[in-house]
Amino acid sequence: MNRIKTLIILIALAFVCACGNGQVEYLVSATGAEDGTRVSLIDMLSGDVLEAAEVTEGSVLFKGMADKDALLAVQKEGDEWQTLLFADGEPVSIDLGDHSLAGSELNERLCEYDKQSSDVYANAIRAIDEFEELSEDEQKAKHEELEATIQGIGDCYRQILDENRDNLIPVAFLPTLVQILEDDEAEEAFNPKYAYSKHPYAQKIKKQLDDYNARMAEIEAEKEKLIGARFVDLEEPDVDGKMHKLSEFVGQGKWVFIDFWASWCGPCRREMPNVVAAYKKYHPKGLEIVGLSFDSDKDAWVQAIADLEMPWIHLSDLKGWQTVASDTYGVKSIPSSLLVDPDGVIVARDLRGDALGSKLAEIFGE
Repeated sequence: MNRIKTLIILIALAFVCACGNGQVEYLVSATGAEDGTRVSLIDMLSGDVLEAAEVTEGSVLFKGMADKDALLAVQKEGDEWQTLLFADGEPVSIDLGDHSLAGSELNERLCEYDKQSSDVYANAIRAIDEFEELSEDEQKAKHEELEATIQGIGDCYRQILDENRDNLIPVAFLPTLVQILEDDEAEEAFNPKYAYSKHPYAQKIKKQLDDYNARMAEIEAEKEKLIGARFVDLEEPDVDGKMHKLSEFVGQGKWVFIDFWASWCGPCRREMPNVVAAYKKYHPKGLEIVGLSFDSDKDAWVQAIADLEMPWIHLSDLKGWQTVASDTYGVKSIPSSLLVDPDGVIVARDLRGDALGSKLAEIFGE
């Protein structure tokens, strides 16, 4: 009996120790918001609100237990900004007005990196908005400058990753990093040798990335099935509401580039000058283009056709992602495209940039 009691006590002590090592107390105070403003403390892993309270006499205080090094966020009502922090057992003070933070060295560095990256991103968005307001000639002159500004986003996040592989800071930026990094870079980012790689939030993002890549692989496999197959006919109205079958233009003895796009799609609009240039160069040699839009707003669709100077046939049922074009050809993201030979056989898919020019030069000659 004594041996059993001793064993039970040892097991209980082990459990208590495990709990003690696995959790820490958090103490988070926040100021810089008007009384009555609701403020929430969020667990980023689960998305759950751990606590929520209204600012009283200029401040709000959160106190409780959380998993050690859990990634938390403090957010005030009506503000998209989330001030991120790790539950490392040290008190944290946050100014909700300027999103500054005082606490452990790790959390203060995290806050500075967050502000730095947000400034770079906001600057790029402003540059894109300003660029879209320029004339075509002005855009040509500013194109390289805009590309450098956009590239600055990636450079900023890569710097954060490279400077902090020995600590937890990259955990907070992984959702953005996996969208920016090339496939081999993203794989390396989750290398188990890095300090942050085993963090539960990092593992969550890794699983999401793996699931996404698996879905993309399935989509690519479906795309490949179309290569060498005959096009599938569909019917949609043009900008004047007149119904057209795709077979009116495809399989009629000419090469046809079928372009899946939308007026609201930024990458589509940025790619369009390349498509326009290809049309101008190769239309006289026999190239036709049919635009199949994923728009739902007719005015925006028609205006974009005019603004981007797209002088080919345009069709759309104005059903957005529920368009018949998406279902027929398995288009899950845009821009996307098909190149169909004069007999109506699909020979290539998703040609963009230089790849489009190279393929058309191969067909029509320079």
